[in-house]
Amino acid sequence: MRPHIICHMGTSIDGRLHPSRFTAVAAGISASVLRGHYERIHDGFDADGWIIGRKTMSEMAKGTERHIANALRVPRETHVARRHGRKLAVGIDPSGRVHYGKDNVGGDHAVAVLGEHVSDVYLAELREDGVSYIFAGPKGDDLPRAMEQLGSVFGVKKMLLEGGGGINGAFLKHRLIDEFSTLIHPAVDGVAGTQSIVDYHGPDDDRPGAGQALRLTHCETLEGGMVWLRHAVERAPG
Repeated sequence: MRPHIICHMGTSIDGRLHPSRFTAVAAGISASVLRGHYERIHDGFDADGWIIGRKTMSEMAKGTERHIANALRVPRETHVARRHGRKLAVGIDPSGRVHYGKDNVGGDHAVAVLGEHVSDVYLAELREDGVSYIFAGPKGDDLPRAMEQLGSVFGVKKMLLEGGGGINGAFLKHRLIDEFSTLIHPAVDGVAGTQSIVDYHGPDDDRPGAGQALRLTHCETLEGGMVWLRHAVERAPG
């Protein structure tokens, strides 16, 4: 069984994701207090780990590519390295482009979600680094399969999805999001075309949230004027 997945995101009031682009905080409001709300609530969920996309994982992992000579041909099956009871840092990386250089990201055990077409050299690099990996089908886009493996192989019950808009949109399309946790900063980005909470790239008539509905379960104003919303994702009526 796949884990319960909470999409936990911070945003401006216009739904954008990059704080460096937000308007300045108002007089008398602490920027550090606003920044701290996200991690405090993240920790409060006591999840078994977190999930992000390739670009963000590359920025966080900071590893470099290595060439491993005479890499063995290995079957495309789940590889479980030494977790040592740590939470999981899961990177959705279909083409195998993230380089870790170690077995963790921020102290949490690294797990790569890959497509079956990645090279044996790349898999050898992951094993040498102590990184676990699972496969999401030939192209790396079978997210339901990957999440089932997270549950069955790693025994996780709850995960936080903290990806960019593209990853969040793909999870929503596959009906893998059980809940949204949204922290709304008292700020605006205002530029058209910048990334939002959900950015699904598909035909206009192929809405990722079709057949799903949101029910508000929590609304709280936090110190500094940030608003925390929680919505359960349900099957849409009819």
